[in-house]
Amino acid sequence: MDAPFAWRDQHLAADFGSARVLFTTRAGGVSGGPYASLNLGTNTDDDPAKVAENRQSVERLAGAGLALGRQVHESHVHRADAPGHAGDADGQVTINRGVACVVLTADCLPVALIAPTGVAMLHAGWRGLAAGVLEEGVAALQGDRDGELVAAIGPGAGRCCYEVGDEVLAAFAGEADDVRAGRNLDLPLIAERRLRRSGVAEVHHTRVCTMCDPGDRFFSHRRDSGVTGRQAGVAWLT
Repeated sequence: MDAPFAWRDQHLAADFGSARVLFTTRAGGVSGGPYASLNLGTNTDDDPAKVAENRQSVERLAGAGLALGRQVHESHVHRADAPGHAGDADGQVTINRGVACVVLTADCLPVALIAPTGVAMLHAGWRGLAAGVLEEGVAALQGDRDGELVAAIGPGAGRCCYEVGDEVLAAFAGEADDVRAGRNLDLPLIAERRLRRSGVAEVHHTRVCTMCDPGDRFFSHRRDSGVTGRQAGVAWLT
């Protein structure tokens, strides 16, 4: 794990001037079984009341209401003026305090963007990366930049574990050879390069793989054969 990330209340957090970024682990919630304990995903077989209580815990950590959408592995980024559900969206952007932009993951990358007067949180699995969700997120913050953009890439499937098929390899055939190691793909490196090509000045990595992190601190769709919860990437203005 690289600076500026640090463990706070069992989760990964970082401060970026007027903004804060939080990448939750599976610790500190009320769910049980394969969803233990801080499952934030409603699209699971977990008890909806427990998921709601878990989300309230994250709201308390952020001191802000959650804004999130139904993720469909595409590139639409929603402008969140208030907390709530946005419909189909793989990213949230806001310039308002009191609104925490959220995406849910379990191997896909949560990617935060921070501008002096706005923040975004993006859901970047391989389909979203190929569809341009990061570029859409940068464009959504263009009018609120008033300075350089900073990105924070959260825990997700790493090059060490992320073995893919021909369809995924073909989607990134235009990337440099060093993003591949046999059939393993380096999604965080692809994300960093796409962010930099879009004009992001600084890119920070947690360098945490959800699939092989010691102690199973994170939910992983692949490791747990699809029966698992969801953690969150959260970004808000302080």
